[in-house]
Amino acid sequence: MSSFLFFLFFFFVVGINLITINSSPAKNDQRPLILPLHLSSLDSTVHRQADVRRRHLQQSKRPEKPNAHMRLYDDLLSNGYYTTRLFIGTPPQQFALIVDTGSTVTYVPCSNCQQCGNHQDPRFQPERSSTYQSLKCNPDCTCDSDRKLCIYDRRYAEMSSSSGVLGEDIVSFGNESELVPQRAVFGCENVETGDLYTQRADGIMGLGRGEISIVDQLVDKGVISNSFSLCYGGMDVGGGAMVLGAITSPPDMVFSRSDPMRSPYYNIELKEIRVAGTPLKLNPKIFDERHGTVLDSGTTYAYLPRQAFAAFKDAIIKAIPSLKRIHGPDPNYEDICFSGAGRDVIELSKKFPEVDMVFSNGQKILLSPENYLFRHTKVSGAYCLGIFENADPSTLLGGIVVRNTLVTYDREDGKIGFWKTNCSELSRRLQVPSAPDPSPLDTHKTSVETAPTLAPDVLPSNVLPGAFQIGFITFDMSISMNNSDIRPNFTELAAFIAHELEIHDSQVHLLNLSSKGSNYFVKLGIFPADSANGISDTIALNIILHLREDQMQFPEKFGSYQLLRWNVEPQIKQQTWWRQHIVAVAFGIVFTVLLTVSIIGVWSFWRKRREEIKSYKPVGAIVPEQELLPLQS
Repeated sequence: MSSFLFFLFFFFVVGINLITINSSPAKNDQRPLILPLHLSSLDSTVHRQADVRRRHLQQSKRPEKPNAHMRLYDDLLSNGYYTTRLFIGTPPQQFALIVDTGSTVTYVPCSNCQQCGNHQDPRFQPERSSTYQSLKCNPDCTCDSDRKLCIYDRRYAEMSSSSGVLGEDIVSFGNESELVPQRAVFGCENVETGDLYTQRADGIMGLGRGEISIVDQLVDKGVISNSFSLCYGGMDVGGGAMVLGAITSPPDMVFSRSDPMRSPYYNIELKEIRVAGTPLKLNPKIFDERHGTVLDSGTTYAYLPRQAFAAFKDAIIKAIPSLKRIHGPDPNYEDICFSGAGRDVIELSKKFPEVDMVFSNGQKILLSPENYLFRHTKVSGAYCLGIFENADPSTLLGGIVVRNTLVTYDREDGKIGFWKTNCSELSRRLQVPSAPDPSPLDTHKTSVETAPTLAPDVLPSNVLPGAFQIGFITFDMSISMNNSDIRPNFTELAAFIAHELEIHDSQVHLLNLSSKGSNYFVKLGIFPADSANGISDTIALNIILHLREDQMQFPEKFGSYQLLRWNVEPQIKQQTWWRQHIVAVAFGIVFTVLLTVSIIGVWSFWRKRREEIKSYKPVGAIVPEQELLPLQS
């Protein structure tokens, strides 16, 4: 009987954790699914219920808490994910981590990793951190074979995996964060396989429900509210913003209930899908099968149950009779693609229908074409469906569905909110004016963005020679396009660079441009904001370090770039009005004098001429006799 119960439990665990994808995503979808295949214990549901009750009591007693405002980088088409920057250790070591609501542990490659790929940043070096501590084996963790250290092991449905030891160290959230650095548990990788081995990002930032999730740890410490928000940038733009902690919900944000007792994933109560206002003819229960409808930020695209996908695909095709059906970019996949829609993303709504996702409470979220399409990488003006068939009966909604949508995971009240917005612009508006004053930068570190306690304050001498107020910055770069038939939109490129450098679009100007084949040579200038006389030291240092360390990540359509040179020009001292206009004033004076002399000369000549005409008498004219006055004797 005990053997039977064991096998019954085994199949239950596998069934509740593994969602198998059998679909046709494009080849650039590097991580089609990120869902952990691990439950902590037999009574995990009981623990989850206790945690929810305990945190609800904690939140009701505590005042408003600070937030960690963090920028997002990368985009879906180029990378298949979005990343943020996290800083671990003392001094801080920087890492680019995929924000993943489907994972419950944060991990980075360790310096002694036996099998780790080449990633964006150097591996974490515990020996260089004065605050690092490994977690010793204890009854609350899984121990190694020697029963000395706590370990973790995560395996994902796309057959990648990560394993290593658990450690604890100071974690910092960047300069835009109100939240001060905190001690947190994370994974130090020893082995990684599959897409985790080949991806450019360093690791994963686990935002799921679990004891060592970064969100759960911060909530348990009482330093943030039991909520977080993500906002992914739109098609071709990428980037975005993330907030750890509660934010004030916009008045028109729509919500769906999210039941933490149903599964360890963030689920919503999807009831209906409408295409061009017409509901798909489906039983609402189709979106409630197995895990229900799961929202996963670590997944690139969306996956519907077989019947729902067939209905959705047919409805889209029916709504766009004027567009031509074409093959996908990769012959290995049967992508559903259409040509003739044009390259302008704003104009896509005139070609493709709107899609509504309706929740069980009657509220709905509007999906623009960018929320269910991705660009064809080989045909200009062509797009492919970013929603695929899922062999599993569950519904999985990845990052594409929530592009340019602020998504609030309100774990305290058990709901998830959606609000359409420009996420790239939102990342600017979320900057914190009351952030702690920065301290001097250690220029020997490789980090470009720094932790709040090590933010740049002054410009180091090895970056800018001399001491002067910075007027503007110029830099030259070469851009290699992936497709020689497509000319880059340099206005859009300038706006993207401004976003990457955290300055206003109007500050970036194209100064010079030349091309040779698919290679472009561009000279750009960064000028002070309209209300400023110069560029501050802090902003200048941030710009220069971004440029010098090649921290800008271009979207796929801009290809790759190489910085050739950069130069800093001093501010031109402000002159008085008289100094600025001395030439004009001198010219005006000279002109006025000459004009006055000319007028006087002309007037004098005219007057003399009139007198001459008046005194002139013709020859032979009779002159009147003059009266002779008598002489007086």
